[in-house]
Amino acid sequence: MPHPAISLSIAVLVLSALAFAVYGWDKWCAARGRSRVSERALVLWALVGGWPGAYLAMRTFRHKTSKPSFRRRALAASIVNVLVVIAAVVLAYRAGIL
Repeated sequence: MPHPAISLSIAVLVLSALAFAVYGWDKWCAARGRSRVSERALVLWALVGGWPGAYLAMRTFRHKTSKPSFRRRALAASIVNVLVVIAAVVLAYRAGIL
């Protein structure tokens, strides 16, 4: 069984790649007047761990960068995710799992 840090790293990479793809898809749809991904879903990707990919997609595609309310929500979701991961690591360390 892989070390928990390796598993966490793989999960973040996979979620980030998926978030990047979803943001890219939304940008593609926006440019063509097609049905869009909801802002709630985009923020949720950041919350569940895809925030590095979401941030990179926002910068790469220049997507949602001119909406301060969205940027604040995405940042808040990213911070919550990081804090939850830190808390989980600390608790796992104290429990002797790490």
